[in-house]
Amino acid sequence: MKRVLSGIQPSGQLTLGNYIGAMQNFVKLQHSEECFFMVVDMHAITVPQDPASLREQTEAVAALFIAAGIDPEKANVFVQSHVRAHAELGWLFTTLANMGELERMTQFKDKSAGKDSVGAGLFVYPTLMAADILLYNADLVPVGDDQKQHLELTRDLAHRYNTRFGDYFTIPEPYIPKVGARVMSLDDASKKMSKSNPNAGSYIALLDPPDVIRKKISRATTDSGREVKYDPASKPEISNLIGIYAHCAGLTVEEVEARYEGQGYGPFKKDLAEQVVSVIEPLQARYNEIRGSGEIHQILKQGADRASAIADRILAGAKEKMGFLPPRG
Repeated sequence: MKRVLSGIQPSGQLTLGNYIGAMQNFVKLQHSEECFFMVVDMHAITVPQDPASLREQTEAVAALFIAAGIDPEKANVFVQSHVRAHAELGWLFTTLANMGELERMTQFKDKSAGKDSVGAGLFVYPTLMAADILLYNADLVPVGDDQKQHLELTRDLAHRYNTRFGDYFTIPEPYIPKVGARVMSLDDASKKMSKSNPNAGSYIALLDPPDVIRKKISRATTDSGREVKYDPASKPEISNLIGIYAHCAGLTVEEVEARYEGQGYGPFKKDLAEQVVSVIEPLQARYNEIRGSGEIHQILKQGADRASAIADRILAGAKEKMGFLPPRG
């Protein structure tokens, strides 16, 4: 059994893209691996956050993890800031990282572009991410394209630490699912569906009411013509919608194409909306049950206790190797 770690930020509402691209893989992994799934609130504050919104979104993301099918008896679900070792090991790795390699991070370049003032937290974000992973000696890390560079830095930092202080940290590998889906924006299929997009019509939030979902899909951008055909190169918009339909309906792309041969975009988009609603409605019902009962707080405490037991031990060993004087008495 290998150890898997991943996290999602509580900034903005989680989307159908998060569910298909990440959360459903989490649900599958919990049955075969030792899993740690975090709500990474300390990463969220690398950009300004409203305190009340941050608290609400942190609890909401955790509840959506459970509503999506993650079993807290099989996987550890916790909030990053509830395990203090993350911040401490993050600082230790900041001292091992070089300015040049942090400046080369494309996410830092993108998020700082055109700004007069950039927070130091955004600059050292990758060293905290390295600590998140190495604190549990994770073997596998599910990553999207936007995080591959950060994982490479994590591997470099682990190797640097091991070379300087002696073998200690596991060098993590990226986890790329054999069957996965990358859900793109409803208004521009060249961009990933993202909760940070200022256009709310570009994404389907997991907590969107059914009528809002129907309206968003009805307004989703389509390519010229009317043929429901999967061709990402020449028909990227409709291909994205076909991919969403196939996933939600449990069909292959070819089966979706055959079902709507000669019917055009109108009937297809109407049925697509119902397929998405049929997936999201049960998830929302479970989410409302979790939030109403308050059970999420006990789940998060249990997850943090389990995570801390491992994290504290690994942090203590890392500090000892670096020469820190351990507390006595």
